[in-house]
Amino acid sequence: MSGIAGQALAHDDEGRTAMDPMVSTRDDARPPTTSAHVDTFARDHLPPPDQWPELRFDLPELRYPDRLNCAAELLDPSAGVDAGRPAFRTGGGETWTYGELRARVDRIAHVLTGDLGVVPGNRVLLRGPTTPWLAACWLAVLKAGAVAVTVLAQQRPHELSTVCEIARIRHALCDIRSVDDLVKAEVPGLTLTTYGGDAPDDLLHRPAPDTAFPAVDTAADDVALIAFTSGTTGRPKGCVHFHRDVLAIADTFSRHVLAPRADDVFAGSPPLGFTFGLGGLVVFPLRAGASALLLEEAHPRQLLAAVAEHRVSVLFTAPTAYRAMLDALGTGDAYDISSLRRCVSAGENLPSATWHAWHERTGVRIVNGIGATELLHIFISAADGDIRPGTTGVPVPGWHARVQDQQGRPVPDGEPGLLAVQGPVGCRYLADERQRVYVRDGWNVTGDTYVREPDGYFRYVARADDMIISAGYNIAGPEVEDALLRHPDVVEAAVVGRPDEARGQVVVAYAVLKEGAARDAEALRAHVKSELAPYKCPREIVFLDALPRTATGKLQRFRLRGADGSRAVDGSRAVTGSRAVAGNRAVDGGR
Repeated sequence: MSGIAGQALAHDDEGRTAMDPMVSTRDDARPPTTSAHVDTFARDHLPPPDQWPELRFDLPELRYPDRLNCAAELLDPSAGVDAGRPAFRTGGGETWTYGELRARVDRIAHVLTGDLGVVPGNRVLLRGPTTPWLAACWLAVLKAGAVAVTVLAQQRPHELSTVCEIARIRHALCDIRSVDDLVKAEVPGLTLTTYGGDAPDDLLHRPAPDTAFPAVDTAADDVALIAFTSGTTGRPKGCVHFHRDVLAIADTFSRHVLAPRADDVFAGSPPLGFTFGLGGLVVFPLRAGASALLLEEAHPRQLLAAVAEHRVSVLFTAPTAYRAMLDALGTGDAYDISSLRRCVSAGENLPSATWHAWHERTGVRIVNGIGATELLHIFISAADGDIRPGTTGVPVPGWHARVQDQQGRPVPDGEPGLLAVQGPVGCRYLADERQRVYVRDGWNVTGDTYVREPDGYFRYVARADDMIISAGYNIAGPEVEDALLRHPDVVEAAVVGRPDEARGQVVVAYAVLKEGAARDAEALRAHVKSELAPYKCPREIVFLDALPRTATGKLQRFRLRGADGSRAVDGSRAVTGSRAVAGNRAVDGGR
């Protein structure tokens, strides 16, 4: 792509690559910096510089120094945060102060670099429920100069092995309660260290110096984390982010839209394996000197109870959860949520009706937003009196957005087109040809269809690709199809999203079985759950005699999206099938 200003790639004396940390539209790029990474895999597998998006550093707070370790910045005692102030809380009533968090992070970093032999640039997989220990491990990995790869505790062996293969992972820190599937993934050469157990080799029981750990002197553009996101092809994409990127999301969306206070208590449902949760529950509160309530289980009623008990003031969750919480709140006063002052919604489109119903019931205006794993967090949003229900908002300070056509030309206000974004963070896939699809002419093209209204507000229309968004989760249909096809009775499979009032979309699978095979939907669902995280499992399975295809054999997904679950049209003939809905026995679908 052609939008990168200045020299974006250089080599130091040892042949390692180093990216310019100040690539900017303002033509004030600084000289290239030297990487602190000894293991240069992540840097070596960044996209070529001509495929990078154009980066913008329009705000003074985004002009970071060449040397920067984001974990050290988030934990820096010189920032004026009292060591005795709460940093993390748990649903069970445990509280970690900033002083305790720093000491525990330093101890883990000593174990990583000493006993475990982790060197700067090594990728370290992190897996477990949302707890202070998982957050401490993430901070320790970054402080040690390694690269954090946080995955969901729900992910299955097949998914975990794929992530480990793509990122060449040889070290993992895993909650003892989440270790089984990681063991079953059988990752070659993996050093797996558990935490939270009683064994003497547990991470928390290993000997380590009781001294401060000096943060590795990483470059601002050294890789800090790789966040994996679903691809429409089904193979996950590793989104590479630098140390400066971690601070940039706090210094744009959090600082200018959320405007957090030191006495805020953050909480929410997204796990730390999602960048929505990583930002909202770790980066933003620590950057503000506030605290976060980290919940292992955060279903809507659990969220309401936690808000009431812990006086949560900033809440992060998806529209689906806000709708469910409204149902739980009803008209009674079972939950005292008067402490809430900020409610943030992302992950899927927030309907205007949900916004108005929440505001009427609670008096709180939901801060809507759109973010992307490729851009780390939210880049279009609005708060307080700037909110326009039914729209996502305006570009967050430090970000720029436009709506363009397939050729990259801006379209007039009021006309739908592809959302394109630029800011201080940009998409850099790890060794993935799909970089050329996401980044076009220096812009990050998110895969969303939007309309820019004449007043400058951006309104969501639909996804422009085949990604299914259900209850805030991104689900790639082909990945679910592949899992179905690994069942010995499945000959063909197609997976699409169907509109759903409660979840936005639900996953619907259409399957063609071997002749004589029993049409057992629950058996297929159990098989998918053994292969993939449960949220990817089809809510409904429709059995067909054949999938609808063109004369040349191309699958006609649009016909399945328009099907009512009992009929799909193939060319000029109707193909009937039986239908099974999750939780119910199979019912006749018109045969």
